[in-house]
Amino acid sequence: MGKLFGTDGIRGVANEYPMIPEMAAKIGRAIAYLFGRGKSHTKIVVGRDTRISGNMLEDALALGICAMGGDAYLTGPLPTPGVAYLTDNMGFDAGVVISASHNPFPDNGIKFFERDGFKLPDETELQIERLVLGHNHMPDGSAGEAGKKRVISDACSHYVEFLKDAVSREGNLGGLNAVLDCSNGATFQAAPATFSALGASVHTLFAEPDGQNINLNCGSEYPQTLAETVVGEKADVGFAFDGDGDRVTAVDETGTILTGGQILAICAKHLKEGGRLANNVVVSTVMSNLGLGLALETLGVDLVTTPVGDKHVLREMLAKGACIGGEDSGHMIFLEYHKTGDGILTALMLVRAMKKAGRPLSELARIMKVFPQCLVNVEVKEKKLIGDVPAIVTVIKDVEETLGAGGRVLVRYSGTQPLCRIMVEGPTDQETKASCEKIADVVRNELG
Repeated sequence: MGKLFGTDGIRGVANEYPMIPEMAAKIGRAIAYLFGRGKSHTKIVVGRDTRISGNMLEDALALGICAMGGDAYLTGPLPTPGVAYLTDNMGFDAGVVISASHNPFPDNGIKFFERDGFKLPDETELQIERLVLGHNHMPDGSAGEAGKKRVISDACSHYVEFLKDAVSREGNLGGLNAVLDCSNGATFQAAPATFSALGASVHTLFAEPDGQNINLNCGSEYPQTLAETVVGEKADVGFAFDGDGDRVTAVDETGTILTGGQILAICAKHLKEGGRLANNVVVSTVMSNLGLGLALETLGVDLVTTPVGDKHVLREMLAKGACIGGEDSGHMIFLEYHKTGDGILTALMLVRAMKKAGRPLSELARIMKVFPQCLVNVEVKEKKLIGDVPAIVTVIKDVEETLGAGGRVLVRYSGTQPLCRIMVEGPTDQETKASCEKIADVVRNELG
């Protein structure tokens, strides 16, 4: 059996290896053992999104935790950043989230937080993996050591209070008219509750999860309905969250969808003007639009780029002493308030920038010119090293030479799905799309 962990925990199709109850129970045993060593009793909080398979995996995880003598505290549906917050602030030894984020409902996953609310370092993931796969010995529990399954009935309320406290120092959101697309996912309670409690007028979309409609033509990956509703309701802003609530897509009052880079630029300007942009630096990934670097340069702000993945962004933020970083996907980290990406917090920070500037979001978004960008996902049978496939190497080189300094090419595999992602930026929409499809065709022929 191969490697379990991808770029963000363990992920796969529910009821197929490794997302089977037997494996979830082993994972529960492993984390209770690993985080419980040297303790008389281990406390682990377990949250999930709204997928129909979440209950099954939740019970299996809890079984494993209890079998190893730990207590499993279940929150029910709760955004990933909510679980991170509870882990850090309620004295838990670890946190676990059952979710496949923006993936369709048949998928599911398991990811983890340390007791301080940060995601696990690679070394700890490797320890869990070796325990689960039997490469390292893990003792059996005993009858006298069996733990208990408990329920945190007010978990969502704790998280909403945290979000309110994070931004209430600058006043409430009275007068704001917002549309929230909750993707029939984990934010369906927390997002409307937070905005309403802060005084905003809220119109909610896709907040009726049935276990199978999570991310179904809605949420951060499909913001078209949100955009239409913002215009129809004459709202000031719209936000679409992904299934587990750690990322967000924003829509301005004209129905225009913002990029993650634009959100970063707007928030960086807001923080800089308030004297709160730590070390005058923003961290983002190689997927960020060329326009982000130019916008930050105009602001006199340094941009540091990392490989794709929020763990890389966070690592560099800590190294550079940055307080803001994120990905073009809308996964943002505001270290002044939280230790992981938080879609609702990001939305609130963007609204704060709007309120402070006293200008509509469409005007604030002009801070950054968005260069034409095309992204194509190709399903692949095997993730061969890109550099080992001559035809792909050749077509990438040809496109890069054609685009010259006015363009950029990035070809990489998804860390959570059998996909090869081709991203091309160029001087015009037509040239960018043609270049991206040219590479995608070769990838399909070689790997599809």
